[in-house]
Amino acid sequence: MYAADYHHHTNHSFDSKAEMEDVCASAVDKGFNEICFTEHFSVNPNVPTYGHMDFERYFSEIERCREEFEGRLTIKAGIELCEPHLMKAEYEEVLRDKDLDFILGSVHNIEETKLRKVLQEKEREAAYRAYFEEMYALVEGADIDVLAHLDLMKRYDGTAGEKYAFRDYEALLRKILRKAVDRGIGIEINTSGLSNQKVGEAFPTMDILKLYKEVGGEILTIGSDSHKPETTGDYWESAVSMAKQAGFKRLYTFTKRDPQPYDI
Repeated sequence: MYAADYHHHTNHSFDSKAEMEDVCASAVDKGFNEICFTEHFSVNPNVPTYGHMDFERYFSEIERCREEFEGRLTIKAGIELCEPHLMKAEYEEVLRDKDLDFILGSVHNIEETKLRKVLQEKEREAAYRAYFEEMYALVEGADIDVLAHLDLMKRYDGTAGEKYAFRDYEALLRKILRKAVDRGIGIEINTSGLSNQKVGEAFPTMDILKLYKEVGGEILTIGSDSHKPETTGDYWESAVSMAKQAGFKRLYTFTKRDPQPYDI
């Protein structure tokens, strides 16, 4: 089966020290056919992802790795945009001449406040609702290809042994996913939660994945959200099993932002 991991961070992101070459070597060793680097990027100077990305260096290293791993690994250039529904003109200005294959859109902050702090400052239900409402604003207005880690808020939830109740937010999640389908935006199965003992499940839950299928969703990627070479591709097979269980028969890769299906 073709194996593609579509969420990686290296030292081009503020929160990783991984070398791109080492990530590629790990992907090859683990039998992957394709990877996409999705470095954090923001145009907002008041959030942590601002000011780290050097696009010239990034694309130079992408090309160097493509040459080194030619015939063994397909390497795509992507980006993970932080709240891309905000400051849209600034994002457009920076990205218009960038040769990107893939754009993830994510919410890590609400009104420039980190999600962890939002959970500390708000009642739990209100914090989750604020997060999902921000996700709707993102999917409604941003120029992206896929929604990253759709229920990321649970990563920061300190409520021991509890998961948020899908039914409490089902109407809002349905609204998000329908808008995604209407705009041709996909979602990812992000496996990083499976290695987190507190989370213990992928982003998003199976309930959300099934709801996405129910409302007509087709575009689905799998990403390890790896920040280290050794975690490249982690739990990929588990994510494939989730996709099949939810009724999906295909996953997607991207070339110059054009989604391309492959069978699972």
